[in-house]
Amino acid sequence: MDFQTAPIKNGLMFSNEDTFGKTEVFGVLEGHELTLGDEVTHFGVVVEGEVTLVEKERTRTLYEGDYFSYFGTLVITTSGKCCVISHHGYKAMNVYGGPIEKHGRLKYIDGCTDSLLIPPVIKGDPCFNHLHFPKHITQTPHTHPSIRAGLVYRGNGECLLGDGTTIPLTKGNVFLLAPEGVHSFNTKDETMDIVVFHPDSDFGPEHDEHPMINRTIVDGVSAKHKTEIQTDIIGM
Repeated sequence: MDFQTAPIKNGLMFSNEDTFGKTEVFGVLEGHELTLGDEVTHFGVVVEGEVTLVEKERTRTLYEGDYFSYFGTLVITTSGKCCVISHHGYKAMNVYGGPIEKHGRLKYIDGCTDSLLIPPVIKGDPCFNHLHFPKHITQTPHTHPSIRAGLVYRGNGECLLGDGTTIPLTKGNVFLLAPEGVHSFNTKDETMDIVVFHPDSDFGPEHDEHPMINRTIVDGVSAKHKTEIQTDIIGM
């Protein structure tokens, strides 16, 4: 199926493995505990209530609307609901933020906006996004070259597929969209906010193209152009 969705429930909900790696989508509900594996990056968002993250070195409490990425073994409990998207074969930086804002900070398409909650560390890496859909949005039908996995954090809307099927979406719906699946996310009398994982990006810093190296000036020339002084990353 091009698009799978279900109300958030405890445990593994969806799984996908392709050229971009293995991605698993989990829910965590009140009264349950979820242990997530080592050597895996976990991207998560608190849908309702509070969440406790037991990490290797510390324990953290996050609240509704907070989000995170964490690499390594993680034990999660919650007084409400939490969604976690685990991506194998990638080591993210550990990042914690929130709450999710009311609108995205970047323009998107057809009146929608986007924020990069957790951007790619290096160009090509995965990222975690917040998409905001105002009322009465009709998106241009489109595709993505890789999966999209996430959940409806706030509001209601629908997903219209290429075959004309309309799938209702409401807060707490978790979803997995297949690569190249034609779709559009639309709204009627309510806004909708989704948090979505991308396993790849064509944007981000590169070793010879990032703010620190670009804005380091040697004799009037950016260090990006001085390969003889750039750090050798072999073995790092």
